[in-house]
Amino acid sequence: MFAKMIDILKANPRKIIFTEGHDARIAEAAARLKSGGFLTPILIGNPQEVTAKAKAGGFDIEGVEIIDPANYKEMDAMVETMVSLRKGKMTPEQCRELLAKGNYFGTMLVKLGYADALVGGATYSTADTVRPALQLVKTKPSSLMVSSCFILVREDEKIAMGDCAINLSYEDTVDAQGNVTVSGAEKLAEVAVETARTAQIFGIDPRVAMLSFSTKGSGKGGTVQLTRDATAIAQKRAPALAIDGELQFDAAVSETVARTKCKDSPVAGKANTFIFPCIEAGNIGYKIAQRLGGYEAYGPILQGLNAPINDLSRGCTADEVYKMAIITAALV
Repeated sequence: MFAKMIDILKANPRKIIFTEGHDARIAEAAARLKSGGFLTPILIGNPQEVTAKAKAGGFDIEGVEIIDPANYKEMDAMVETMVSLRKGKMTPEQCRELLAKGNYFGTMLVKLGYADALVGGATYSTADTVRPALQLVKTKPSSLMVSSCFILVREDEKIAMGDCAINLSYEDTVDAQGNVTVSGAEKLAEVAVETARTAQIFGIDPRVAMLSFSTKGSGKGGTVQLTRDATAIAQKRAPALAIDGELQFDAAVSETVARTKCKDSPVAGKANTFIFPCIEAGNIGYKIAQRLGGYEAYGPILQGLNAPINDLSRGCTADEVYKMAIITAALV
């Protein structure tokens, strides 16, 4: 999987921002990327601190660009741009204060086109990585929201799961008069379609199972109706994709169970892309696959933004940083 993405990056040079250049794991990953020559890392931080951290770890980042927000010559122009993007919600002083931080500064560099992608979260929370992305890079015009998926790999097998990290649940959005402007089912349907598209980037031919504790009407209550409605919307939005639901997990993956519960389903028994009805189910599900199923989990991969920006776990290793950088840049 990574060999193919590296070939893509060799043919399409990209620059990627790391918002926490002072972190030893980031320095190690940047050194490895520099050595590989297929992706250009840019580190945010004080050059002396970043260089010292890399030297202490024995990581060669000589020649890697390091940008310090405190000494950035174009900061005034950057502040002005951010004020405009925030449309009166922040003063110039507030914007300047935020841009002194690596997460906002790095995101603005992506917004301004200085870099193609960004990886953060080695020390920042998920919210501190996603918030600047929403405020500055923003969602695609066609997207209702940001969502996420994980790509799980075991030997030659790859599967996708969404949303396991961003959206807690899927409620209707209502206006001041109480009218539904966006239904929860529309939101879940978007997660399904976006996750299928992400799966395709990673070489998965998506067969999408909209998961539930019910299969084709066998159960009621909870999120069953949400999943059922979302399935119909997703099928209409992306008719070329194989999407079916609502399906229990056993029906989604076992051909024997599928023959009993939903023999006419185009997905049941052979699903490889799984959409969960809430974050509790999704987060538990991917971690079970990772810890008990022996899958390597890559993500969360953010979906719906105007540029590839991804979040790391604060417990990540340098190897995970390196791989997430490749994944993120390959999404450009």
